[in-house]
Amino acid sequence: MTTLTRRVALLAATGLAALGTAAFAQSTPAPKKEQPNQVQGVTITAPAAQDIKTSIDRRSYSLGKDLQATTGSVADILRNVPSVQVDVQGNVSLRGDPNVTIMIDGKPSGMFKGENRGQVLQQIPASQFERVEVMTNPSAAFSPEGTAGVINLITKQQRGVGMTGSVRGNFGTEGRKNASVSLARNTKRLTVSADAGWRRDKAKGEIIDERERLDPVSGRYATSQQKVNFISRGQSHNARAGVDYDLDKRTRLSAEARYNDMRYDSEAGSAYEGKTPGGAPSVRYQRLSDGGMRRSVAGVTGDLRRKLAGDDHEFTLHAGVERTRNRQTSFAEAFNQLPSISNTVESVRIGDELVQTRLKAEYKRPLPNDAKLVAGYELQIDDNDYDNYGARGPRGGALSVDPSLTNRFQYDQSVHAVYATYSRPMGDWTVMPGLRIEEVTVDTNQITSRLKDGYDYLHAYPSLHVQYRVDDLRQVNASYSRRIQRPTAQDLNPYRIYQDPYSYRQGDPRLKPQVTDAFEVAYQVRKGFNYYLGTLYWREARDGVTDVVRDIGDGVLLTTKANLAKSRSGGLELVANARLSPKLSYTISGATAWTEIGATDLGFPEKRSTWTVSGYAALNIQATPKDFLQISGFATGKRLTPQGYKEPTGMLLLGYRHKFNDRLSGVVTVQDALKTFGDKTVIDTPALKNRRDMDLDLRAVFIGFTYGFGGQGVPNPRRAREPAFDFQTTPGGVGPM
Repeated sequence: MTTLTRRVALLAATGLAALGTAAFAQSTPAPKKEQPNQVQGVTITAPAAQDIKTSIDRRSYSLGKDLQATTGSVADILRNVPSVQVDVQGNVSLRGDPNVTIMIDGKPSGMFKGENRGQVLQQIPASQFERVEVMTNPSAAFSPEGTAGVINLITKQQRGVGMTGSVRGNFGTEGRKNASVSLARNTKRLTVSADAGWRRDKAKGEIIDERERLDPVSGRYATSQQKVNFISRGQSHNARAGVDYDLDKRTRLSAEARYNDMRYDSEAGSAYEGKTPGGAPSVRYQRLSDGGMRRSVAGVTGDLRRKLAGDDHEFTLHAGVERTRNRQTSFAEAFNQLPSISNTVESVRIGDELVQTRLKAEYKRPLPNDAKLVAGYELQIDDNDYDNYGARGPRGGALSVDPSLTNRFQYDQSVHAVYATYSRPMGDWTVMPGLRIEEVTVDTNQITSRLKDGYDYLHAYPSLHVQYRVDDLRQVNASYSRRIQRPTAQDLNPYRIYQDPYSYRQGDPRLKPQVTDAFEVAYQVRKGFNYYLGTLYWREARDGVTDVVRDIGDGVLLTTKANLAKSRSGGLELVANARLSPKLSYTISGATAWTEIGATDLGFPEKRSTWTVSGYAALNIQATPKDFLQISGFATGKRLTPQGYKEPTGMLLLGYRHKFNDRLSGVVTVQDALKTFGDKTVIDTPALKNRRDMDLDLRAVFIGFTYGFGGQGVPNPRRAREPAFDFQTTPGGVGPM
């Protein structure tokens, strides 16, 4: 720990300890009666029936009418959220930027870190969550990690009196199944809740990879083609248990434990043929492989919240530790025909472990003229350990360790942060400036290669949010924030890692974080149920970490990481949520965006740019008081990449729900009804031309039911604990009890 770190930590700890001591010594006057839908500070709370809620620094989308939330995964529901895109592998991007921080109830999780986070999002059941919050320009109270912004998943809360709960089950085609149960027990001072779920899924598809590599001697291109057919079966389990206990009217203790595991087993067969620049076959082989992936996440957290004298005056303390384990194995047999006949066997094991420790202390204080100060200290420590092993040998013979498949890499990162935001209304205006200062220390150790490296840096991240109330129906929001994207652990690993006989990857321990300056202006109109929003945005990024693919000879491609010089993007987003009649409503969101990438270092003579159009639409039909139908779909246009582009894609979704009584309902959903969803990536450089088409069969039909029991529908305001980021709260803090 550096001297500056020690001083910052000591100063923060001393100051917060003094604040906490003073807080507990203050008197506790009788709390004022809270009024529903009251505007406090800079937060605007919409009526409970609204599908969309807005605040000065975020937007929240209800999942109540999305029937895919009943039977689908988190990846499925995120595809229907404005500004969010999800590809066939579950990878999430926000306005085309994949650098997104995903949280659960305001807390980051190791589940959503690393290369397998897309598979995790495809396995976690969406039925656990009631809302999705999107913050494209978060305030300084939140970590600047994630240049695109933050997606926060709000867990469902059992808010009835006494014992409440629900049971849910869904059965789909191709052996797809999922089930979940939620329970809660509320008393005057104690709330105990728990939920558990299980999901089984299946995926199958085909990948066709066609390459053209420039031969510098002849000036002609050598071609190759690889065709892969695969089938994958996965299942996951999740469990959560939480407890809230009120020591007195102003002090609450909370604890929570979460666990999630998932596993995939896959079978694949591939055929590869490579040709010389003259067109003669030079390489030909077939490959059969069995693979498996195991991932588990376990974590515990504890919270203390103390309400102080006056409204919105409180101190909170949060601590948590989480461990994420990944393990991937594969066993493959290769039958080579050219340049010589041989049969070989390959066994590979890839493992990594992340232990993440977090500590956060925050103080909120009201100030004169309805102003509010939020200040805090946050510590996050990441310990990563990667251990890869591989062996090869002839079929039927002994296998020997292959150095190209075997290495160990350790990566440690600590982030110390202090932050403050100040919000103040001034007539129809509200302003909220903020500043966050972070010191980061990174240490890397490529044990196999005996390469150690490390660096540290101190950066400031300002933010500014402004809100103007035009009248009772209209408002304007404007914001600015500075965001970063730190390289992942694998991005920093300098070891050349084997993926398949013609694909390798390699990181760079000296990669810098990407820095993005983001600007937005939004105009909102709300009249009863109807809601309309238009947002203009502009982003300037430098040192973006991106994939660079190059030919290293004999048809082998090496994917490395590099910092791009600069990129810019901007666009217009439109969202409409309205009723056409008492039985008919719709949601439409669309965006047109422009992206420019400066990639001269990658072989392009000048900057490259393109326009992308994307959109989502849902038509909701309340045919009878008990019958609800939904037709929805999304489309994403051509997207620019540093060395090429991704082609357009889209999906049509259908759903029907019947309410048998107040406790039991049934649902039928159809996913990818027209089988149009896919992933087509093109690399087009002078030295390499590559087209990769993934045809993934996601079409599925689900039939399910939901049964609720207990005191549902009987709210207990005192025990209705709000999630940390929901819109009953003020920016940067925990909501009222």
